[in-house]
Amino acid sequence: MLFSFEWLCRYVEPEADVSTVAERLTAAGLAVEGLEPRGSDTLMDVDVTTNRPDCMNHLGLAREVAVAFDKPMKFQEAVSPELTRATSDAAAVELEDATGCPRYVARVIEGVRVGPSPDWLVARLEGLGMRSINNVVDISNFVLWELGQPTHAFDLDKLAERRIVVRRGLGGETLVTLDGERRELDPEMLVIADAERAVAVAGVMGGQDSEVTSQTVDILLESAHFDPTRVRETAKRLELHTDASHRFERGADPEVCRRAADRVVALVLELAGGELLQGAIDVRNDDLTWELSGELDLARLVRFAGTEIAGDQVEGWMAGLGFDLQSQGAGLWQVQVPSWRYYDFKPDPSLPAGQRQPEVWEADLFEEVLRLHGFDDIPSRLPSLAGPDAGSSEGHQRREEIRWHLAACGFVEAVTYSFHGAESTDAFPVLACNGEPLKLSNPLSELYVVMRRTLLPGLEATAAYNQRRGAGSIRLFEIGHVFPGGTASEVETVGLIAGGSSETPWNRSQEFDLFDLKGVVESLGERFNVRFLARPADLPGLVSGTGSELVSEETGKAAGFMGQLVDDSFPFPLYVAEMKSSVLGISEVSRVRPPSRFPSVEADLTLTHDSEIPWREIESEIARTKPADLMSFGLKGRYQGEGVPAGAVNTTLYFLYNASDRSLTQEEVNQQTEAIRQQLEDSLGWKR
Repeated sequence: MLFSFEWLCRYVEPEADVSTVAERLTAAGLAVEGLEPRGSDTLMDVDVTTNRPDCMNHLGLAREVAVAFDKPMKFQEAVSPELTRATSDAAAVELEDATGCPRYVARVIEGVRVGPSPDWLVARLEGLGMRSINNVVDISNFVLWELGQPTHAFDLDKLAERRIVVRRGLGGETLVTLDGERRELDPEMLVIADAERAVAVAGVMGGQDSEVTSQTVDILLESAHFDPTRVRETAKRLELHTDASHRFERGADPEVCRRAADRVVALVLELAGGELLQGAIDVRNDDLTWELSGELDLARLVRFAGTEIAGDQVEGWMAGLGFDLQSQGAGLWQVQVPSWRYYDFKPDPSLPAGQRQPEVWEADLFEEVLRLHGFDDIPSRLPSLAGPDAGSSEGHQRREEIRWHLAACGFVEAVTYSFHGAESTDAFPVLACNGEPLKLSNPLSELYVVMRRTLLPGLEATAAYNQRRGAGSIRLFEIGHVFPGGTASEVETVGLIAGGSSETPWNRSQEFDLFDLKGVVESLGERFNVRFLARPADLPGLVSGTGSELVSEETGKAAGFMGQLVDDSFPFPLYVAEMKSSVLGISEVSRVRPPSRFPSVEADLTLTHDSEIPWREIESEIARTKPADLMSFGLKGRYQGEGVPAGAVNTTLYFLYNASDRSLTQEEVNQQTEAIRQQLEDSLGWKR
C-alpha cells in the first residue's frame, strides 16, 4: 500500500529522513518494502497487514510515527458554518438492516459547484495512482486516504423522496454501478436504496443513477459503518474489489463516521462552495457497542518479555496509540481499546464459549508495548518451558528408566502407528476395553481405521518387517498410548515382542522362549520395586496354555499379560507381553554397594514339599525374613521320581552369604541356613 511521505509529514514532524522513518515503522511491525522518489516527495510501499485497517490511511500511519519518534500530532478537527435549517428537514435515513449497517451519518450541502479539483488535490491523488474525477468525488477519495473512512456523495435531487433506506437487496433487483456494469442483487447483499430503488452497493460502490455530476446542485454525504462480513460476502459475490470494500472488510473505525463527514464537508465548502445544513442525521444500532477493555500488568509484561520496561514508557506508548490507561496501582492498568483497533482486539465469536477470550487477551496488549519497545532490544534467552526442558516430569522419568532397562535386556525401541485395521481388534488380548474401538473419521487407508487398544498389532507388523529382511532374532519394545474406546481415555502401556535365536557369550545358539520373556518382565518389575504374579489365563490371540495375566502382588489388580502369540507366518515362535506403565511408578535412585573384601560362602538346601506350591511362594517367604548376610538365593533344581513321595517334589535351593566386616565361618552359615529351613517348614509344611 502506497503512502506519501510529504503527506504524512502534514500530521507529524518526525525530524528524520524517510529512510529512518521506514526503518522505525518496519521495526514496529509495519514493514516498509520500498521507497520510490516522486518529484519532491517519496512514496513508501508499506505492507499493512489485514488486522491493521487503522493504518490504511495517512493519519493512522502518522500516529505510529509520532509514537515511534515521540512527537505530537498536528491534525486539527474541521469546523464549518451551518444554516439554521436542519439536515433532517431536507433528507431522511432509515435502517432496515441495522446489523449490516450499525451506523449511518448523513450531511446535506446545498448549492455546490461541481468542477475540476485544484492542483494540490489532483497531485495528492495521482501520486497514489488515482485519477481525478471532480472536486466533490476527489474530496471523498482524499479523506479516505487521510482518515481511512470511505464516504460517498449522492446527488440529493436524484434520490426518490430524498430518502435513504439501508436494506437487503431484492430478488431480481439490478443496479448499474459507477464502473458501468449492471449488477444483479440478491437478499444476501446489503444495499443503499432510496424510496424506490437501489442506488448503491453498501460499502462497495455507488450507482450511476445517483452519482454527482457537473449538473449536481445539492448533495447528500454518506459516512457509514458496515459489517465487515457482509461487505466481504457482497464484494465476493459481485467479484468487485474497491478501496472502500478493502477497508470495510477488515474493520473500519466505527466511531470515525461523523469526524470523516465533517472533514469532507469542510473541504467541499472550501473547494466547491455551497451552504451546509445544520447538524447531521446520525442513526445508530443501539444494540451494538464498540468498547473493549482489558488489564495490563507490568510485572507480567516484564516476565513475558524477559527485559525491564519502565511503567512511564508503557503509559506514553499506549496513550500515543490511543489506548486509555486507568491506573489500578502497583503497575496495573485497566486499558480501554480505541475504536479504530476494535476489530483487531475483539473476541473471536467463532470459538467455543470455553475458548473465547473474555475481552482483550493480555498477550495482545503485550505485543503493542513490545513492538514499540523494539524486538531487537529484547535479549535472546532460552525459553522456560514445562516438560523435559524444565526438569524431568514423573512420566518422562519413568519412560526413560523403562527404555534404559529394556535396552540393557537386549531390546530395541519401536514407534508404530496409533491406529490399525478393524480385523486386528479381536486378534490380540487387550488391557482395557470399554465398548467399541474408536473409529477414525478420515483414515489413511483401510489398514488404519480404528485407534489401537493394544500395542501388539504394530509390534507384530514391525517384527514381520524385520524378519522378512533376514533378522533371525526379534527383540522389540514400545512405550505408547492405547485407546480402550467408549468414554475411557487413553492409557500408556509398555509392549514387548521377542522370538528367534541369539548367540550366547559361549558361541552357542539359544532360542528365546516364554521363560526368557518372563525373566525380562520380572526384572522390569524388580527395577521398579513391583512384584508380578503370573496367573494362567485363556487370552485371545495367544497359544492356549501359554497365556498369563500379570497381577501386581501389592495391589492385587491386573497390570498386564504375557504369552506366545498365535502367528504361523514366522519361522520361530513369538512371545509378547504388555503392561500398564503406571503400575511401575518411579524407581528409587540406585545405590552402589561396594563389594566386600571378604570371601563369600555358598550353601545348598534340599527340601521335600507339595508339588502344588509355586516357586513364587517359596521366594516370597525367604525374602520376607532374609538374614543380613544372605546376598542372593535361587532355585538350583527340582526332582520328582524314585524316593520322592507321590504329589511331592524335592527342591534344591542355593544360598550365597557374605559379610562386609569379617570372614564368615561355616558354623555361622549353617546356623543361618538352618533358620531358613525351619522358617519354610513352619510356614509351608516342608520336610528335610
